Amino acid sequence: MIRRLACLMVVCAGLVFGADIAGTWTASFDTQIGQQEYTYEFKVDGEKLTGKAKSANGESEIAEGKVAGDTVTFVENLNYQGMLIRIEYTGKISGDQIKFSRKVADFAVEELVARRGK
Repeated sequence: MIRRLACLMVVCAGLVFGADIAGTWTASFDTQIGQQEYTYEFKVDGEKLTGKAKSANGESEIAEGKVAGDTVTFVENLNYQGMLIRIEYTGKISGDQIKFSRKVADFAVEELVARRGK
């Protein structure tokens, strides 16, 4: 009985605080400006998510990041050819992949899958 209760507490703690996605993740996906190759470096402290998003278009600090259960959200403020573009991410974590939907300002909504780096 105590063993079951301990297991239940561990599972519930994971749901409250979110999955551990700290580390490097990569994604390759098609966009309106062509194929994009991204590397995400995530740092997690409780529910707070920070880190960097890197692509051929530059590097951005992750803002407004949160991990709650299997859901991750954050904002990438990309400086693209002198224009600041707000990109809002919402993702579902499933093991070593995150299925993201990202809203690129008012231009587009894109779907992508990020995979944990090895």
